Amino acid sequence: MIASRTFYGVLAAAVLFGGGYFGWHHFGAGRSEIGKTTSTQARSGVPVTIAAVEKADFPVYLEGLGTVQGFNTVVVRTRVDGQIDTIAFKEGQLVKQGDLIAQIDPRPFQAALDQAKAKKDQDEANLANAKLDLERYTKLGEFATRQQTDTQRATVQQGTAQIEADNAAISNAQTQLNYTTIRAPIAGVTGFRQVDQGNIVNASTQTGIVTIAQIEPIAVIFTAPEEKLPEIKSALASHPPRVIALSTDGKKVLSEGTLSLINNQVDTTSGTIRLKAVFDNSDHALWPGQSVSTRLLVATLKDAIVIPGDAVQRGAAGLYAFAVGQDNKAELRKISIGASVDGRTVVEKGLTPGENVIVSGQYRVQPGAPVSITVADADAKSVQAKAR
Repeated sequence: MIASRTFYGVLAAAVLFGGGYFGWHHFGAGRSEIGKTTSTQARSGVPVTIAAVEKADFPVYLEGLGTVQGFNTVVVRTRVDGQIDTIAFKEGQLVKQGDLIAQIDPRPFQAALDQAKAKKDQDEANLANAKLDLERYTKLGEFATRQQTDTQRATVQQGTAQIEADNAAISNAQTQLNYTTIRAPIAGVTGFRQVDQGNIVNASTQTGIVTIAQIEPIAVIFTAPEEKLPEIKSALASHPPRVIALSTDGKKVLSEGTLSLINNQVDTTSGTIRLKAVFDNSDHALWPGQSVSTRLLVATLKDAIVIPGDAVQRGAAGLYAFAVGQDNKAELRKISIGASVDGRTVVEKGLTPGENVIVSGQYRVQPGAPVSITVADADAKSVQAKAR
């Protein structure tokens, strides 16, 4: 029994030491391979993408959110009572100023006009007769009393005044008749039709027949923080600053216009100021009620130092970027930045124009380590030209 235990103990020790031997041999081989890989990377450098540090004019935009509204919006209503004979527009149609919108039955108003004209003809005949009588009394001289002459003269003046009243009545009747033809007061796009042909409409009804919104030009109402008001006022004082309207995700430019109005008071509940921009909108890219992102140009920095935004890195010590020298070695630079727009960032301190910065692959880069360079597409030509 004791011999058996001794045998198994020796066998276990042999297996243990044998496994240890082979295991250490294998680990040694792995360390050798890792060493080869590391040395290969050290010789070739970490693959990175670089871009040039440029000097350029840099636009400073104030971003916000806005809502598109018609430059003018009119609810077309009737100004007389009557039955609609004709609806002359289609929903969503672009109409010009003066285009026919609807026609109300004109017959009652035509009759009122004819009646006013007939009344004038009657009063003109009476006036002509009164003038003849006054002429007769005047010729009679002393045979006609002064009272008769004065009375007849007053009758002529009354007839003249009545003619003027008849002219006013005719003008009013003609106006009422004209109101039966409803025309577009502005150019724009029509909305939903509120009444149908054959309905009776009243001048007191507030619903209206249709709403017309002017879309050429068109307006965008947006807001900005109140602390930016001095910059906005300064920009507007020199010339109307440019405003860009984009899709809500900020990826697609819809239209470009100019700032036309700063509201006359700040909203104290939100601490913002409302602004109005006007766009030509000839392509109808903007539509009333649409939500958009806005960019208001408040300044342009002359000869600013600009780098791609991807070059900016954030660490425990602050912002930094990796510059690449002529020896293709990475150099860590602490930087201060300013405005950023469309993937481009202004550098206020830490870099100079003509240098190259790493925009991709920074996570494997160490200060002073060699790098393998690939030039970013947008900057390939400029970097190659500088290398020559």
